[in-house]
Parts: sequence; structure tokens; C-alpha cells
Amino acid sequence: MNKKRILVVEDEENERLLYKEELEKEGFTVICCQNGSEALDMVEKERFDLVILDIQMPHTNGIETLGKILTKKRNIPIIIYTAYPQYKEHFLTWAADAYLIKSADLDVLKDKVRSILTNQ
Repeated sequence: MNKKRILVVEDEENERLLYKEELEKEGFTVICCQNGSEALDMVEKERFDLVILDIQMPHTNGIETLGKILTKKRNIPIIIYTAYPQYKEHFLTWAADAYLIKSADLDVLKDKVRSILTNQ
């Protein structure tokens, strides 16, 4: 069985590296990029089983990126993983499979990733 492929879109390098390391320990293949523009390029060129998407990023923000990804690849599950709870009320975020608030404890994120990927 192939490893599930996750695209992590996060502008903060330390967070990006932490998520990559933690998710790879869980047995996933993790590809990272630092903004929405890079994410859109990656989604067009490669196959992903899941996207983890920050909201506050330079160039193309996460909400705009979410809309564009879903326009191109409707069936990719997306987890919004952000420090900003107020964006949960934005109607476009409702299209995400999950909206999680960042925490030092990554267990909630890893549990949601496993839940989504085992139900595919």
C-alpha cells in the first residue's frame, strides 16, 4: 500500500519543519510549501491525499488558496490549521474538512489527519 501524501502549506519555517517531522513519524509522505501560490502549483503537478493549510500567509492567503484548490481538485480533503479562530465564520472555510486552531500539542492535528485519511 502506498503511503498517503500530505501537502503542508505554512509560511513559518519552524512550524513547517515540525509538522513534516511529526507527520512523517506517523507514516505519511509530507511535502511542504510556504505559501498559497506554491501550493496551487504543487496541487496541479502532483497527487495529494490531504492538504493542511494555514490562513495567514504572504502572497495568496489560505482562504483564497482553499477556494482555488477546490476549484481545481474538488476531492482533496483540506484541513485549515491556523492560529486565528475568527476566520471560522468566513463562508469559504466551511468548505474545508476541518478547521483546527494551532496548538503546541499536535495530537489533535494528527488525530484529524488519521481520521480523514482512514475514511477515504
